[in-house]
Amino acid sequence: MLNKASKLMVSAVLGLGMVANANAQSDDPVRIGWTAWSDAEFVTKLAEKLIEDRFDREVELVQTDIAPQYQGVGEGDIDVMLMSWQPGTHSDYLDQVNSDGVQAINLGLLYGNAKLGWVVPAYVPESELSSIEDLKKDSVREKLDGTITGIDPGAGLMRLSNETVEEYGLDDYNLQSSSGAGMTAALERAIDRDEWIVATAWNPHWMFGAYDLRYLEDPKGTLGKAERIHAFAHVGFYQDNVDVAMFLSRMQLPLDELEAAMNNAQQNSYEEAVDQYIQEHQARIEYWVTGDVE
Repeated sequence: MLNKASKLMVSAVLGLGMVANANAQSDDPVRIGWTAWSDAEFVTKLAEKLIEDRFDREVELVQTDIAPQYQGVGEGDIDVMLMSWQPGTHSDYLDQVNSDGVQAINLGLLYGNAKLGWVVPAYVPESELSSIEDLKKDSVREKLDGTITGIDPGAGLMRLSNETVEEYGLDDYNLQSSSGAGMTAALERAIDRDEWIVATAWNPHWMFGAYDLRYLEDPKGTLGKAERIHAFAHVGFYQDNVDVAMFLSRMQLPLDELEAAMNNAQQNSYEEAVDQYIQEHQARIEYWVTGDVE
C-alpha cells in the first residue's frame, strides 16, 4: 500500500502528466477487470456504459479472480479494476503488485462503509448463535453440519475467514470454497428449508435486501473493520487516457443507492439497472463525466 509521501509524489507526477497531455486519448479498448460479485458487476457495467456512450471508447471486460486481477493491473494486461478493498482486505495483493515499485495507481474512492463478516439468517436464535465464539458449541456445530459456506478461494474475504477459523479454534469446521453465486444459492436453499447456515458475506450486497440476515459478532476482529472500495489503474493509464481516468476518479456512489441498484439488477438485469440508475441520477452522472458542478 502506498504511504502518504508516495501518494503525494505520485499525485504530483500525474498532475504534470495531465497538464502536458491535456487531450491525450488512446484508441485502444479500455480493459476493465472484474470479479463476479454483485457490487463489482454493477459498478463495472455502469462504468462500461458511460465510457462507451460518453467518451466513444470501446471497453473490454476481463472477468477473473481477484488475485489475477491485481496481477493483470500491475503488468498492464488490465488497465483498471474497480474493486480494491482497502485498507485491509486487499492490502497484501496491492503490496505484492507494488513490491518492485509503483505499478498500480489509486484513481479514487468508489464507495465507503463496506463491511466483511459471517452471517446467519435472522431466524437462527441469538441465544444460541450470536458470535463466532458460539460456533465452538457442539450443538451449534451439529446444526451447521460443521460447514461455513464461503466464496472464491482467492478472495480477500476467504483469506481472512481462514485466519478466523484458526484464531477461534474452529478446527472441526470446513470452510467450503464456492463462488459469490454459489454462496447465495446455498443461502437461499437453507432459508427455503428453514435450516441453519453460516455464510461469508459483505456489504454492499443484494442479499441483505432479499433476506433477513445478521452478522455474527467478531470479538477478535479477525474479519476486519469498515473498508473503502477504490479504483486502481496500471501506472501508465492516466497519461494515455486522461479523460477516462478523470471520469473514474470522480465516480463515487452512495452505498444505499448502490445496494438498491444491485437489488434491481437481481430482479431484472444489470443492463436494466444501469440504464435506470443513469436516468435517475443525471446530474451526478454529468459531474462524473465532465467535472462540471451546477
